[in-house]
Amino acid sequence: MSSVFSKLLLLLLAFKYGFLLVGSESLPNHEVSALEAFKRAIFEDPWRKLSDWDVSDGNPCKWSGVFCSGSQNGVIITLNLSSSSLKGFLAPELGLLSSLQEIILDNNLLLGSIPKEIGKLKNLRVLDLGMNRLSGSIPPEIGNLISITKIDLHSNGLTGTVPFELGNLAYLAELRLDRNRFSGLIPGSNNLSSSSSLQLASQSHSTGLCRLSRLKTADFSFNFFVGRIPTCLKYLPRLSFQGNCLRDKSFVAQRSTEKCNDSASEGASEGAYWHSDVGSNHQRQRQPEWLLILEIVTGALMVVFFISASATVIKICKPKSTFAIPWRKSSSLKDQLEISIDGEKLKNVEKISRLDLEVACEDFSNIIGSYQDTIVYKGTRKVGPEIAVVSLCIAEGNWTRYLEFLFQNKVADFARLNHENIAKLLGYCKDDDPFTRMLVFEYASNGTLSEHLHYGEDCQLSWLRRMKIAIGIARGLRYLHTELDPPFTISDLNSTTVYLTEDFSPKLVDFESWKMVFSKSGKNSGSFYSVMDSIEQQHMDVQGNTFAFGVLLLEIISGRPSHCKDRGSLVNWAIEYLRQPEEIDKLVVPELKNVKHDELAVICSVVSLCIDPDPTKRPSMQIICSALENGIDTSPEAFLKDSSLAWAELALSS
Repeated sequence: MSSVFSKLLLLLLAFKYGFLLVGSESLPNHEVSALEAFKRAIFEDPWRKLSDWDVSDGNPCKWSGVFCSGSQNGVIITLNLSSSSLKGFLAPELGLLSSLQEIILDNNLLLGSIPKEIGKLKNLRVLDLGMNRLSGSIPPEIGNLISITKIDLHSNGLTGTVPFELGNLAYLAELRLDRNRFSGLIPGSNNLSSSSSLQLASQSHSTGLCRLSRLKTADFSFNFFVGRIPTCLKYLPRLSFQGNCLRDKSFVAQRSTEKCNDSASEGASEGAYWHSDVGSNHQRQRQPEWLLILEIVTGALMVVFFISASATVIKICKPKSTFAIPWRKSSSLKDQLEISIDGEKLKNVEKISRLDLEVACEDFSNIIGSYQDTIVYKGTRKVGPEIAVVSLCIAEGNWTRYLEFLFQNKVADFARLNHENIAKLLGYCKDDDPFTRMLVFEYASNGTLSEHLHYGEDCQLSWLRRMKIAIGIARGLRYLHTELDPPFTISDLNSTTVYLTEDFSPKLVDFESWKMVFSKSGKNSGSFYSVMDSIEQQHMDVQGNTFAFGVLLLEIISGRPSHCKDRGSLVNWAIEYLRQPEEIDKLVVPELKNVKHDELAVICSVVSLCIDPDPTKRPSMQIICSALENGIDTSPEAFLKDSSLAWAELALSS
């Protein structure tokens, strides 16, 4: 019995360290073995980035994404497979690459937890695992990376508390933990008075992140941190702490109490663990070694079985195909859609038949917008408000499971929007005969802001009415950027994406949200992964929306388009006046009456902040909206006064 157990243990250890016990002549060195284990843990490689990783040649320095030192007996110093659409797990064997200086695996689809073995890499300087799907907590062993200067873990699903051991990283200059689900306190002394991180770090009683004297950049935003911001970290930008459950709500916008309570109930055990752990030796429960080995073996066997089964099916069904693209259309569209659709996501969104929309839109003859990839129709249903129907322009033969997945998520994304200055999603249409994919929005019947500014009568948009529109847009963006998690951004914010109601209240729309998908794909599914990366980046481009809002403000006060052939860029024209406060009156439409100079000064100050060339210096919409609301009077009394002046001017002119 003991003999059998010994053999089993040897087999398990062989799997754990990525090699089988074979003849010494064929035994790979530890670096090749580690990379081989990394490749085995990746089960989807659509771009075939790892196709040239051939263990038989024994020289990994020639492999894609692997970079070695320049010496004759070079060692691996960089593993860079950024934005490669790799799906799989991080192999613990990466800890065997003792000379590694950079791990750059951001913008992939990596799953599972961060292996504690990475903490063995004493020469590692950069650890970039941002924009993946990693889960679990940060292993405290990361605190052993004595040479690290940058850790980027943003936009994952990491949970738990931030280990105090990160305070051991003396050379750490950049730390990004934003857009995860971390909870507990931000580790660091909170009883110190100095605001200088350099002075704090030098004090003997500093703990946690307060010991990081070289930390210049850090982002803790959009997590579930509680307590107060450590005094030693208040030199960081305020936006680095937004979207948490911190007590410093006057310092920066935080999550609602309801969301924080929901998070607390989900992670009660983690919170209890944290509070019992502060000030102690930070002992943590560790998974037994044998259980870890068993999990690795089981996972490896499942991967092997899955690959074998997939290869067999592909060989039978498609004997002429040498490489199966995962997102290629299957033999049956119906079968494919049944796999991809998650009914739970759309259960609260009304599904409207094509026939109903055909009747409402007068046989789809009432076109109010036409773009490269979408057509927008206006319609009227028997019950309810007027509607705008956005129809996707794509043939059934080009529709793929990936596009169905995007459509489903786009519907769910729009369905969560609920604000008076955002166009409301009323439902969607998904028919296969004829093939139809449509989004149905509430319609604002007074046309677009662009039409009123550039093609309508200027007298319709008084100064006060323009200010009301500007503040309404700002409130809508504040809601999208700071009150939603994750934030929502308008894909192409401009005066044509702002619709007006009968009382000139603005409604933001995003009818062109599919433009990025179709324009880059060329109806070729082979480029969809790069498109997905762009979409994910677009939804994080809050600063881009802020810049566009600054341009919109210029458009509102000047009546000029954002760009035209004769006059060029609106920003370039306006910048010289913005730099000279005494010249800002020249930015306003000459015919516009009752312009309030103090309100114009507020608008120009906001514009200057929004169009700052450095995106990191642009303020949040929370700050921008407050500045506009405090500096501009749009009260009913102001409108009554404005209306009286308008009538008086009309009487005098007649």
